Amino acid sequence: MALTAGCGGDRLQNLSGPTMGSTWSVQYVQHADGPAASQVQAEVEGILAEVDRQMSTYRSDSDIERFNGLPANSCQPMPGPVLQLVQVGEQLSRDSDGAFDLTVEPLLDLWGFGPQGREEKVPSASALAEVLQRVGHGHLRIEGQDLCKDAPVEVDFNSIAAGYAVDRIAARLAQMGIDSFLAEATGELKAVGRKPDGTPWRIALEEPRDDQQVAQRVIALDGYGVSTSGDYRNYFEQDGQRYSHTFDARFGKPITHQLASVTVIHPSTLMADGLSTLLLILGPQAGWDYAEKHAIAGFFVMRADKGFVTRSTPAFDALLAGQKQ
Repeated sequence: MALTAGCGGDRLQNLSGPTMGSTWSVQYVQHADGPAASQVQAEVEGILAEVDRQMSTYRSDSDIERFNGLPANSCQPMPGPVLQLVQVGEQLSRDSDGAFDLTVEPLLDLWGFGPQGREEKVPSASALAEVLQRVGHGHLRIEGQDLCKDAPVEVDFNSIAAGYAVDRIAARLAQMGIDSFLAEATGELKAVGRKPDGTPWRIALEEPRDDQQVAQRVIALDGYGVSTSGDYRNYFEQDGQRYSHTFDARFGKPITHQLASVTVIHPSTLMADGLSTLLLILGPQAGWDYAEKHAIAGFFVMRADKGFVTRSTPAFDALLAGQKQ
């Protein structure tokens, strides 16, 4: 469904729909000679349907789930985007000394967070040790157009697929002559251009609260992707300990530190998506050190005795100072 606003030759269009168990939305400035809203909607839905067919772990017929069902020492031809995301995952895994890993799906299931998860509980040491034998990006390799594995690993793209989809949508909108838009899928965003009244697209960074959504900071952006990863939406508690759905693959366990959320701003929404997860896994100090070393524009929210404390990297502050408000 499309809603229009504005006057003169340019109008603000709003499109939305379901995707990946959540929603997508695109707000864009429609010029008088631009494509019809129905055409834009069809293009966006086509991209999202392709991503779902290739990368969803919630449908047994997707390319990645067919691969996940194969035994060790198997190979399967894969579409280019799947191989691209595996390569991105390999880079992020290598850069984080294995903390970030695309093969954590068996861990998610074991702890009750994955598509095959049964009960949210802390597993036994023996069950964890067994599953860890089936986790590790080093078990994957690409041979030509084939994705191969030497152990029965399962790939989960949930940490980067939405950011990739937003980049694909943004590229398609630009190809269609749409030069000002805010594209979003499952919370990952990319903002380009300005609204009809000349003001920038504004994005609210959410305070990591369990009970309600509260805007902690509002930022204006043009030409950047934004991703926030947090431990406050999907978690369980046992014996007074909080266990989130974000895992450190080195130990096979959910993160338990005081870093509640990380927002990353990056020209690539795919990289913003992956990096926000990587920094969240590493935690308040190691994540901060990584962000500073690599000049990542990051906004960190830590739990404190009374509420939250925030910290932004020099690259984050410099980027926002350079954006026209």
